[in-house]
Amino acid sequence: MSGTSLDGIDVAMVTTDGEDMVQRGPAATYPYDESQQALLRQALEEAKALEAREARPGILAEAERELTRGHAEAVERFAAETGVALAEVDVIGFHGQTVIHRPEHRLTVQLGLGQALASRLGRPVVYDMRAADVAAGGQGAPLVPAYHRALASGLQERPAALVNIGGVANMTWIGRDGTLVAFDIGPGNALLNDWCARHLGVSMDRDGALAARGRVNENALGQLLKSNFFTTPAPKSLDRNAFDATCVDALSAEDGAATLTRFTAEAIARAAAIVPEAPSLYVICGGGRLNPTLMRDVRNLLQVPVKSAEDVGLNGDSMEAEAWAYLAVRCLRGLPITFPGTTGAPQPLSGGVVAAP
Repeated sequence: MSGTSLDGIDVAMVTTDGEDMVQRGPAATYPYDESQQALLRQALEEAKALEAREARPGILAEAERELTRGHAEAVERFAAETGVALAEVDVIGFHGQTVIHRPEHRLTVQLGLGQALASRLGRPVVYDMRAADVAAGGQGAPLVPAYHRALASGLQERPAALVNIGGVANMTWIGRDGTLVAFDIGPGNALLNDWCARHLGVSMDRDGALAARGRVNENALGQLLKSNFFTTPAPKSLDRNAFDATCVDALSAEDGAATLTRFTAEAIARAAAIVPEAPSLYVICGGGRLNPTLMRDVRNLLQVPVKSAEDVGLNGDSMEAEAWAYLAVRCLRGLPITFPGTTGAPQPLSGGVVAAP
């Protein structure tokens, strides 16, 4: 089971040894209602002042309780709808909600009460999987590359890049010999989603329709791309609020959406310059793959095959949820979930906190 975007909770069933054996089972997404989304947005805003990982001032404690309750209900509903017997589930991987991520200060906070979830569901829960890596000096993200490598064993093309476009976009580069390089590459959907929330009162640019009606403002795009993040070597990671997008504030809703969409595409294209060899295939995962305007921009910029997860037999909606289940098994077995080439950890590290029911 995974954690969340601000859209909802993803749940997936995986049978795995935490290594090469992966059998993907059913998966589902349970959207947040408007009040839950509003609560999480408020938590993200208040979390900007956090200085300690354990602190939950103001609305953060309420948001954490609500988030945990929502995850418990999602798992219970998933079990009822799919026929999965919770008593036969060995472990639940719980991402929670990242509300602040500042690895340069050795600070990352994922809301989620792992012990409360384990007690309610009666199953072991592995949670807080980023903290050990960040405490050791790693970036704490991305965590999915170990799972990406297991999935990519079925791909013929090498080097291959799996790009997840969530709130932040990240890439896993898999070399000809299986070498992993992974890093956050730039904005994903967060800036565009926030823009749509402010201008239209909706949570996303559904089907890329708003951006499709707009024109990219090259001046604003140029300002966005000046960030030295794009030339910083990997590994590196981002907070969803890392980019100052005030340069688009004067644009129309349509032009702002078009510019922010192109910004994400440009970030993906620029990532090719900091991997050992340009990818010969890109597989796009996460919610961004469902935005035709974004996918068009990515294809126009890359000029190599760009496929969605479904094009190569994967499930782009459930991949992150599957990854958290896979990583939970690795944590139980003491296998590493982060590596020098993915987070900058000093050595391969396991992680996570195990909560027994």
